[in-house]
Amino acid sequence: MALYAPNQKLSLASSTTNGNATTRRTKTKHPVVVRMTASSSDVAAYEEGQLERPKWAGETPLSRLVGALISFKPIFSVLKFGARQVLISTAEKNNIRWREMAREILESDVYKEMESIQNPSVVYPEYYLNPFHAYDEGNLSWLAAAEAEAANLSMTRRAIPYASSLDEANHIMRGNWVKAIEQHHQQYSGKIRDILDIGCSIGVSATCLSENFPSAKVTGLDLSPYFLAVAQFKEKRRAPRDNPICWVHANGEDTGLPSKSFDLVSFAYLFHECPERAIIGLLREAFRLLRPGGTVAVNDIAPKSKILQELPPVLFTLMKSTEPFLDEYFLTDLEGKMREVGFVNVQTVLTDPRHQTVTATVPH
Repeated sequence: MALYAPNQKLSLASSTTNGNATTRRTKTKHPVVVRMTASSSDVAAYEEGQLERPKWAGETPLSRLVGALISFKPIFSVLKFGARQVLISTAEKNNIRWREMAREILESDVYKEMESIQNPSVVYPEYYLNPFHAYDEGNLSWLAAAEAEAANLSMTRRAIPYASSLDEANHIMRGNWVKAIEQHHQQYSGKIRDILDIGCSIGVSATCLSENFPSAKVTGLDLSPYFLAVAQFKEKRRAPRDNPICWVHANGEDTGLPSKSFDLVSFAYLFHECPERAIIGLLREAFRLLRPGGTVAVNDIAPKSKILQELPPVLFTLMKSTEPFLDEYFLTDLEGKMREVGFVNVQTVLTDPRHQTVTATVPH
């Protein structure tokens, strides 16, 4: 989850059809969402910026200036506090009960789930111990886990500002992501029987996959036992599923799960929190875990998003203060790394104004 700009309306729409260079741009007052059909590979049409990545990312002078500010501890502390306040206030202005939702989790029996969910043999990579999202303990804390659902809802609302409600925003954002996965897998493979969602956090993406592929067995895997405890706590309070979600506490780079045991491996909003070496490790593990013809799907921040490229200086400085590996993510050639690992049929599509979904296949 990352900090984004306030609501903005799109003025143009662009799309890439079936991997070709053909694009179309249409002037309109509102974003254009193109629903996918059997004869179309378009999931949605959203506007790309003119750059490969924002000018505040990477090795640009502006990026170095922001990096220097963040590295100064007194300024970093102020930025971290400011970023947190922006997240909470923005959420509550959009009728997302941030503090109340977190309190409901923290005052519940969620702590009882830790014993059954935590794998004491897990070794946390050094990068994972960094502060994330204005939490000193990063993802290894009850507060981060308790606030994750509200943060996710807030991200959804900002991503789809033109939606009439939060439910509609979630339907559009998650719907386009699922459609991109369905389109790719139907084109290059067959039935989805087993799904692994790596970096599942408190289970939002795993739950979405379970609901959209009800006949599939879904496994949600994460490095944070706190997030998984919340995921399991919430899952126990839902109506029983025909195929209950299985929660696994493990490192996504070395899951310990059997090779060639999944048809779909998903990474939702994970890679921007990882250094490049971890991204490569995650992709290699996904390749090992997928059956021939299996699909990998990476949903994350879109470097070419026009909205992100035009973030005001204050907002992109706050954003970088909570995302220690954001520059590495923006500088990583994700499609290229997928091909180096061995994936084929690599495709990228903007599935909402701020995020892209990159899909690829394990060769038969």
